[in-house]
Amino acid sequence: MATSHSHPSVDPCHRRSLSPIATPDRLLLGPGPSNADPTVLRALSRTPIGHLDPLYVELMAEVQELLRYAWQTDNRLTLPMSGTGSSAMEATLANTIEPGDRVLVAVKGYFGNRLVDMAGRYRADVRVVEKPWGEAFAFEDIEAALIEHKPAILAMVHAETSTGICQPMDGIGDLCRKHNCLLLLDTVTSLGGVPVFLDDWKVDLAYSCSQKGLSCPPGLGPFTMGPRAEEKLAARKDKVPNWYLDVSLLNQYWGSDRVYHHTAPVNMNFGMREALRLLAEEGLEQAWARHRTNAEALWAGLESQGLVMHAPEHLRLPTLTTVRIPEGVDGKAFTQHLLNEHGIEVGGGLGTLAGKIWRIGLMGYNSKPDNVNRLLNLFETELPRFRLGAVAAA
Repeated sequence: MATSHSHPSVDPCHRRSLSPIATPDRLLLGPGPSNADPTVLRALSRTPIGHLDPLYVELMAEVQELLRYAWQTDNRLTLPMSGTGSSAMEATLANTIEPGDRVLVAVKGYFGNRLVDMAGRYRADVRVVEKPWGEAFAFEDIEAALIEHKPAILAMVHAETSTGICQPMDGIGDLCRKHNCLLLLDTVTSLGGVPVFLDDWKVDLAYSCSQKGLSCPPGLGPFTMGPRAEEKLAARKDKVPNWYLDVSLLNQYWGSDRVYHHTAPVNMNFGMREALRLLAEEGLEQAWARHRTNAEALWAGLESQGLVMHAPEHLRLPTLTTVRIPEGVDGKAFTQHLLNEHGIEVGGGLGTLAGKIWRIGLMGYNSKPDNVNRLLNLFETELPRFRLGAVAAA
């Protein structure tokens, strides 16, 4: 005889009746994300296919090869992590740090501090060498720190999103080889928009994101590991402490074996494939030149209005400009006005620069003269209303 089972009645407490999603069109000129290329958005909306489908496996290989081009590396172990840029950031540390390993982090901004935090969570012996937020490390600074601390890994940020500083890389990779340590580089705000030569620079580990210079929405974290880092991974005494980011497992999925590891975000990789295809179609040198030209036009226009750049010109990022908020201006009120009245996002400062700078991104698809001119016009016409005298008069 069948037995009936009773179950509790549905609690309607959290039920909501919502309209279909409707988001405004924004021009994202902050530190990221940037607007994605429409071609990439169309790719994202395609019907998904299985993540072990032969067509998807072919696409995976295309993504890997185009990432190698974007980074200028021959690294075998190059793939997009299924997660945002921070997942790739964590993967570089999770795979190479064993408890007690000494990690030296060159901190010159907010994201250097994030590397410190992450490395400590993997029980590294973390050492720090610092520069003020608006400067870069000289070759001599790094050499002295390597001699003093003798690390297994030197971690540094190439393009510091919090300060707009681009770290010169000449000779640093050679120093790391000389002192027998791995070089780990954050290229989150440089990949696709600023010259990056991982192999020539002798970089052993690098990571980036999908939503800045690559013109794709956030959701993937490009990751690459060179032969020296692979050797350290292979010599580990225990398992990588993060299963999801374990490259020895992921390589069986992204490598020739194609062994199931996790269900990859198929449509995000559709978008990444198209974003990288467009970058290759334009050509790296042309993309770098476009970012430089548009950034220089922005700098000149802002300076002509009496504004002061935070980063010295020879260290400025073409992808991310930091502008000092003038005395007597409510910087946050101005950016809120740009967003609410004009649909344009501009970022504020982080950490020690909070309330002191604006951060303006011209990255990937958004790096174009029309965006520069539109923003400069708004700074010229709207900013005077936010000076203290003008506010008091109003």
